[in-house]
Amino acid sequence: MALRKLNHQNLLQLKNVYKLNQANQSTTSFSNLSKTSRFLLTTGGILTTSALGIVYALEQSVKASTDAAHVAKFPWSHNGPISALDIASVRRGYEVYKQVCAACHSMKFVAYREFVGTFLTEDEAKAEAADVTITDGPDGTGKMFTRPGKLSDRLPKPYPNEEAARHANNGANPPDLTYITLAREGGEDYVFSLLTGYCDPPAGIKIGEGQYYNPYFLNGAIGMAPPLYNEAVEYSDGTPATKSQLAKDVSTFLVWAAQPEHDQRKRMLIQMILYTTVSGIAIWMWKRQLWSTIKARKISMIKK
Repeated sequence: MALRKLNHQNLLQLKNVYKLNQANQSTTSFSNLSKTSRFLLTTGGILTTSALGIVYALEQSVKASTDAAHVAKFPWSHNGPISALDIASVRRGYEVYKQVCAACHSMKFVAYREFVGTFLTEDEAKAEAADVTITDGPDGTGKMFTRPGKLSDRLPKPYPNEEAARHANNGANPPDLTYITLAREGGEDYVFSLLTGYCDPPAGIKIGEGQYYNPYFLNGAIGMAPPLYNEAVEYSDGTPATKSQLAKDVSTFLVWAAQPEHDQRKRMLIQMILYTTVSGIAIWMWKRQLWSTIKARKISMIKK
């Protein structure tokens, strides 16, 4: 009995010694490394930290300045993971762009053929393109000529060059609107807030000649006059053209312009979810069938 107690005590002591050795090894493992290994580990850690810092700084540098009013989040119908764009709103937004925004802002990366099958029929898109006069050429004699637009043409620019745009807008160059919802922090929330946010400047803030105050614009001073007001556009579908409705529709149109594959991408997501769900159930049932004979076995010991 005494021998058993002694052996038990020896085992406990051995376990304690083993745990102590493990702790010592973990604390002294770095110090036991060679100078070269320690230098490499330290240098690697410093470089990794520096790289992460540079990546974070670059990521922050491409964001728009926050020296403006905070943009609120609005409940857009297309913001859900499987929600599609409101095509009727996209169509009305194109009407707003064509009648209001196209006078100053270009959309040089959008072609008329992209309208077909989305918010316009092919005949309607051809009619829209034919209303535009395109300068083409040179012809066989080396001269430029004009022709009616066609589906392959892109939306026309309001000014021939940047200098003409600045001259017509008090030195400001109106940005291209094709990717504006992706280029500005806040996306369509920013566009809607900017279009509806014009107001009188607060006390102590002076606005230069030809400028207007908008708290959602950088520094508050913007060269664009308030573009929207009630009944500024007469919608073809009879929708009341309030200021907020106009801003909402043109913002939705700009979301479509920046991401024309928006609905198709979400449709593919739904298809992928359905496919993986059905495939997962089929694989699970096949696995159960395959292993049913093995898992149902019973092994018993028979004494002879």
